[in-house]
Amino acid sequence: MFNFKVIAESTTSRARAGMIQTAHGTIETPVFMPVGTQGSVKSLTPEELSAIGTQIILGNTYHLYLRPGCDVISRFCGLHRFMNWGGPILTDSGGFQVFSLAKFAKVTDEGVEFQSHIDGSRHLLTPEKAIEIQTCLGADIIMCLDECIQYPAGQQDTQAALESTTQWAKRCKHAWQRNANGHNALFGIVQGGMFKDLREMSVDALVTIDFSGYAIGGLSVGEPIDVMLDIAEFTLPKLPDMKPKYLMGMGTPENLIELVAQGADMFDCVLPTRNARNGQMFTSKGTMNISNSRFKLDTNPVETSCTCYTCRNYSRAYLRHLYMAKELLAHRLHTIHNVHFFIRFMKQIRSTILTDTFDAFKKDFYDKRKHDCLE
Repeated sequence: MFNFKVIAESTTSRARAGMIQTAHGTIETPVFMPVGTQGSVKSLTPEELSAIGTQIILGNTYHLYLRPGCDVISRFCGLHRFMNWGGPILTDSGGFQVFSLAKFAKVTDEGVEFQSHIDGSRHLLTPEKAIEIQTCLGADIIMCLDECIQYPAGQQDTQAALESTTQWAKRCKHAWQRNANGHNALFGIVQGGMFKDLREMSVDALVTIDFSGYAIGGLSVGEPIDVMLDIAEFTLPKLPDMKPKYLMGMGTPENLIELVAQGADMFDCVLPTRNARNGQMFTSKGTMNISNSRFKLDTNPVETSCTCYTCRNYSRAYLRHLYMAKELLAHRLHTIHNVHFFIRFMKQIRSTILTDTFDAFKKDFYDKRKHDCLE
């Protein structure tokens, strides 16, 4: 039920366009996945996401495990029916949230012991449990449990986390082979911090285990942009070209276009929805802060060339009014625009790869940002 193939490649970079086949539909890559942390992309309905052109969404194992729980979701035969989304779903392993949100997370040989940030209840997340939860959720693509290391971290601590991640990946593969029965795909997660030798060690180990696809984790965690891009550029070519390559937690349009050029296929980030709630709108010229007084009397849409529902129907002045008045509608209209921008942006990138004009598109992308950035 899972298959990936490369359709076209740029002749001037490592950018590529591909197709991922899943049980819930085909995904055209490169692709951006809106984050539906708790079974919902904040403020948008599944129907709106579909109308925007969203191909796949991301759900969070940690949050859905704690609330509403697998006992609820299993009554609906999985997350698709529970949230009324018919397209593909990718779920993360929950590891990142355990280390960033949970109280008193402690790594053991068995897994990660933690206390819920919701009610303080104690839990043990093992590799087998992570696979069990994601299988219950019915995701099309599921992730191995990995140990997330803080930035900055020394090489000794990073290597210890890498060794745990590798052992857990083996256990996840065994659990997946027992439980998933071919109904989904399992991705391994490359770790190793900012150390290239550890990144290479992680890639070698995961490729030996053999997964349906590979993700690069532990980036965009506070390191300088140039360091992030350097580690990604080093790591991506070492992953098998016949498998999808997923950069976890990547977000800004600048990051996306640079990482596509390096050969990445899949991305996710909370920026479109989070920034929308803070009055920040993504445009081809840069980020627009809608609270700026210059928009008080502005009758133009956020972006004239944008075809989203928000830009077709509402002015900057109205959106600013809603935001300044703290109206909930502001969150919805801003989010519709931002998610649409990211989905359209990735479709434009894919189109230029298919026509081998990606470099010209990339140059034009940066040229537009040299002018009015709409701050």
